[in-house]
Order: sequence, then C-alpha cells, then structure tokens
Amino acid sequence: MGRTSDARNKILEAARTLIEQRGYSALGVAEICAAAGVPKGSFYHFFASKQALALTVIDEHWAAQRQQWSELLGSGRPPLERLRDLFAATEDFQRAGRQQAGLVVGCLFGNLAAELSNQVPEIRDRLQEIFEAQIDMIEKVVVEARDTGQAAPAVDAREAARSIVAQIEGRVLLAKLLDDPAQLGTLWQNSVSNYLGMPNAGRASLTSVD
Repeated sequence: MGRTSDARNKILEAARTLIEQRGYSALGVAEICAAAGVPKGSFYHFFASKQALALTVIDEHWAAQRQQWSELLGSGRPPLERLRDLFAATEDFQRAGRQQAGLVVGCLFGNLAAELSNQVPEIRDRLQEIFEAQIDMIEKVVVEARDTGQAAPAVDAREAARSIVAQIEGRVLLAKLLDDPAQLGTLWQNSVSNYLGMPNAGRASLTSVD
C-alpha cells in the first residue's frame, strides 16, 4: 500500500512540475511517467486519463493553497495586515519557485486558465470555482477592513476582492513573463489605494507593519 501511494504521489508531483514548466497540451502520459519514474501501467491504475490527472493536480494544489490562504487571512492580525501577509507569501512562493526551477513558474491556475479555458470545459469550470473561492476569502477580509475603517465606506467588497484576485494573477503573469518576482511588490499599495480607497492609510500601514 505504501509503494502504491508513493507511485501516485510521484505521478502527481511530476505532472505538476511539468505542467508549470511546459503547460498541459504538450505533455504526454509517457513523459509524465518517465519523469515520475513509474511504469505507464501505474498511471492508468490511478488516473483514467491525462485530463483526470490534471484535475487531481489542480485539486491538490488548491487544497494546499487554500490552507495557506486560510491561515494567513484568518489570523488574528488586523485585516489589512492579513492582506499584506498574503501578498508577501505570494511573492515568496514565486521566489522559491525560481530558485528551485531556475525561472518564475507563475500560477498553476492562471497558466492553465490561459491555456485551456476554451478547450477543456471541465478544467475551466474547476478553475472558475477556485477563483470564486479565492474571491470569497478576500471579500471577508475586505468587509472587515471596511467595517473597522481600514477601507473606504463606499467600497464594494465583492468587486474589490475580485479586482485584488485579478491583480494577483496579472502580476504573477508579468513576473513569469519577465522572470522577475519583484513584479509582485506593487500588490499591496495598488490594492489599498485603488481597490480599498485608502491611499493614505495604505502608505501608513506600509511603514508600520513588520
């Protein structure tokens, strides 16, 4: 049982790495198995198809990311500090990926959305669910910020959260294009100034938060 589970994990890890580096469409099952160091028969023991594997990679990546987001956004720190913690963690993740892979790999979800949104409806629908869940999580923080005077009273929390998620994805994409994680450094000030309507508070928090 232990070896069986290990083979599945090896396939998932190899698939995630290859998808991040090369995309989904160009990959074949044989290449994934070779990278994982498992026989092709093992692949079909766990996954009915390459699409089924991709959906599992997406789900497992989201489970790990959702846990991190929940810890960061659900901490006892003030809402704007929690949001800044999320941005810092996003930049740290891209820096760590660059050190490991030799280049900025970007966001698995954003990469797949750009590549497959018009080709594989099942993957598109799952990615939509994940992005909506991200928006839900950030919206709660924006509502709390608004209720405590850390965001402008007129801020539409849902639209602000949607814009923040879109900004994260856009900045990660730019970081990937330029191979430069520093492109994520503007997330904080842009969000506070442009989406939460508190430019002065944003500047003050930027200098006071450790």
